[in-house]
Parts: sequence; structure tokens; C-alpha cells
Amino acid sequence: MDVTIVGCSGSFAGPRSPASSYLVQAEHEGRTWSIVLDLGNGALGALQTHVTPYAVDAVLLSHLHVDHCIDMCGLYVMMRYVPGGPGRAAMPVWGPPGTGVHLARAYGGGDGEDVFGTFDFHDLRDREPVTVGPFTVTPVRVNHPIEAFGFRVEADGRTLAYTGDTDTCDELSDLMVGADLVLADSAFVDGRDSVPGIHLSGRRAAEAAVRAGGVGRLMLTHIPAWNDPEVCREQAAAVWPGKVELAEPGASYTI
Repeated sequence: MDVTIVGCSGSFAGPRSPASSYLVQAEHEGRTWSIVLDLGNGALGALQTHVTPYAVDAVLLSHLHVDHCIDMCGLYVMMRYVPGGPGRAAMPVWGPPGTGVHLARAYGGGDGEDVFGTFDFHDLRDREPVTVGPFTVTPVRVNHPIEAFGFRVEADGRTLAYTGDTDTCDELSDLMVGADLVLADSAFVDGRDSVPGIHLSGRRAAEAAVRAGGVGRLMLTHIPAWNDPEVCREQAAAVWPGKVELAEPGASYTI
């Protein structure tokens, strides 16, 4: 299973990276299957350097804040107006209940008839797995001001855990346990950000991974442009027993 960091800037697109988006790929039945976890602002442009966006097999949206979903509007335009058509049926999209209506309104499409014809929307349900080709994706409800999910992605005996946006919660243990790689929200900095129920800090991300047990690699992501990533890494390193990695835009990792 290969993971590409399409965008990892927290809360808004930064000078070096689009907002949240992760391309996950695996070989199955003689071809490469591709899913995208989140498609935040700026991500659609960067995604084109890695894959044809309208050819991905499915998109899964962790929640409906713009830094995780708004470039779905651009993907709609691409799929609807590409010369010759995208050459496929409606793209499967999983998201929190109401995702289709939310995106139709964001695009300005009125009742959303065209958007619904381009995408095939499905509701995420806590702990109800989604299967796309070789991937089994289990959404886990996490701790954020709006309905939000982390994703546990399994394929070929390997596991990726992506927290989405969350603060500390017991559910992170089920999400992370035994994962080969954890992509962990690290938007907050201890000693500066104290509002509960929004984001993890590097330290709290590391604490969650340690509590879960069996985590192979810890990678911090969703770091806003105003943060010093090394501060986030240092706060995590005070807890995490191994190397603390930082997500790098455009980088790919095999797990």
C-alpha cells in the first residue's frame, strides 16, 4: 500500500502545501486502485501530478470543513466538462450525512441535481466498513466540533490510520491500534492552544499512539503554516519512543 501526501497544511492552504488530502494506492486484480482521503483547498491541483483525479476509484471525506472537502467542487467541474467525458460512471464518495447537499450548496448549484449525477454519495457510519477494491476503510467517529471521522485503511495485510481532525478521545485507540503508519492531526501547540475538542497537539498525538499500542510509524500532519513543525515534532518526541516523522507535501511512502 502506497500513501502520497497530496496536501498536509492545517486549516488552510499554506505556502508550501495544499490543505488536507492523501492518495492511497494498492495493486489488485491487475491494476492500481486509488482512493483519496479528503480533498481540501488547493489539493485538486497537486493531485493531478500523481493521478488523473476523475479516474480515482473513490473519495472519502472525513468531515465537511472546507480544508478537507472544498476542492470537490473543482473535481465536479473537471468530471462534468472534461472533453470527451470522464469515461466512467458517477464517482463513489463517502462522507458524513448531508455531504451531497453541502457540496452542491458550496458549488452554488441550487438543488444539486448535476452534482448528484456526477458523484454517487454514501453516508459514513461509525465503525461500518467501506470496501473499495482491495481497501477496507473503517470510519471511526472522533472528537471535533462537527461530525468527523478518522479512517482506518487496510489492504494487503497493512494498515494506515488517518485521524482527520480530532482532539484526544478514547476512539483513537481503536483507530490506531497496530497500524503500520499513523497520520495524526497536530494542529495545536501545547502551551499556546488550549481550546478543547478541536485538534491534537504533537504530544497528544503521540500519547494516543502509545495508548493504542503496536503502532509502527507516527507521522504528524495538518500543521498550519503559522506553526513551527519542529516544535510539533519535539513535543511528540517527548512521548513517542521512536522517530517522529513530519508529513511532506508530494512525498510518497510504502507501508
